[in-house]
Amino acid sequence: MTAKSWNFGKTFWIANGVELFERAAYYGTFIALVLFLTNIVGYTDIEAGWVGGVFTALIYFLPLFTGAVSDKIGFRAALIIAFACLTAGYFGLGFFPTKVSVVLFLMLIALGGSFVKPVITGTVAKSSSGDMRARAYSLFYMTVNIGSFTGKSIAKPLRTNLGIEYIPYYSSLLAVIALVLVILFYFPRTEAGSQAARKIGDVLRGMGVALKNYRFTALIIITGAFWAIQHQLYATLPKYVIRLVGKDASPEWYANVNPLVVVAFVVPVTALAKSIKPISSIAISFALLIVSSFTMSMSSLFSGSVNFLGWTTHPITLMMVIGIAIQGFAECFLSPRYLEYASKEAPPGEEGLYMGYAHLNTTVASILAFVSSGYLLDKYCPDPAKFPDLAADKLAALYTHAHYIWYYYSALAMAALAMMLVFDRMTRKRE
Repeated sequence: MTAKSWNFGKTFWIANGVELFERAAYYGTFIALVLFLTNIVGYTDIEAGWVGGVFTALIYFLPLFTGAVSDKIGFRAALIIAFACLTAGYFGLGFFPTKVSVVLFLMLIALGGSFVKPVITGTVAKSSSGDMRARAYSLFYMTVNIGSFTGKSIAKPLRTNLGIEYIPYYSSLLAVIALVLVILFYFPRTEAGSQAARKIGDVLRGMGVALKNYRFTALIIITGAFWAIQHQLYATLPKYVIRLVGKDASPEWYANVNPLVVVAFVVPVTALAKSIKPISSIAISFALLIVSSFTMSMSSLFSGSVNFLGWTTHPITLMMVIGIAIQGFAECFLSPRYLEYASKEAPPGEEGLYMGYAHLNTTVASILAFVSSGYLLDKYCPDPAKFPDLAADKLAALYTHAHYIWYYYSALAMAALAMMLVFDRMTRKRE
């Protein structure tokens, strides 16, 4: 590989650098968010579920509009606004942890974060061409995963050594560093007023056209179930593990198993999946999710520590790690083929329009994931702060059926798999 293979220009590398800081900041706070909302702010599990769900949905939904704004005002201005919002949002989250102010600061974080993805991916596209583009995007996605892994890894010692309330300050510091890098070094060629800039009205009209196609909308809702289950790494896992294993447990590190598996296996799994139909690949992903969620529930079959290949650990830790690894494999089967399958629902000549809204399934998933988690946690694995006078043995008895939570998500995966197969058969008949 020649040096020219990596010659994307300074703007490309600065963009990827700030993306790394942004992802580390986001995932550092995101893995701790539901704990922060309950333990520090004082929300109930159900309230935290609603707040977390709306926040996460906005993270995925707003880029449809902020991408259009970024085209109009220029990428540099958009990133300065983004990281100014993120710096203020994360700092305010830690400094003013009240029920009202936290919602406002989370909205500010969602707004700032929604500018970053369209601008960085746009920069990657404009900094590469031809054969170089695939390598450019592979570097970008590697950066995303490194940021995600690093952010969650550092969040663990911060939580256990300083306190969960310090994690937003850590995220704010990373956002400040990114802001300084943008101001000093990020000068993209494309500036405001591009003739190709989209308008907000165009985005709304395009969304209306795509969502009026009931087959396309149905596909978004069905595949949203996949990401709703995947989001349990952030919605359910932190509280579930800490309440059942103890405050020294490491949900942050458990969650990192997912990106590790994806990075390690996405290339060979994608090569394998090319030999089968897209619907078959998607069906395999849902089947693996059924196994994954059921595996997470199986810790109830053990009593005391377990020894696995010389590793002695809590049964919840073991089954979580195995279940999350299976979930990573499931993602490898879904992600490469979903867009290919979704594009077939678009009328000829409108594929580009429809694909711009294919990721609305993650918006649907966010609401479903966090809201359902809040209710299930409250029912099967409630906040111990609700029972301050309860003896330890009686508190443990409240958690006897905590593993039932994973039965619900296994059932959701079964239902989604059935609906996906019915959907495919019905659409093929109409064709």
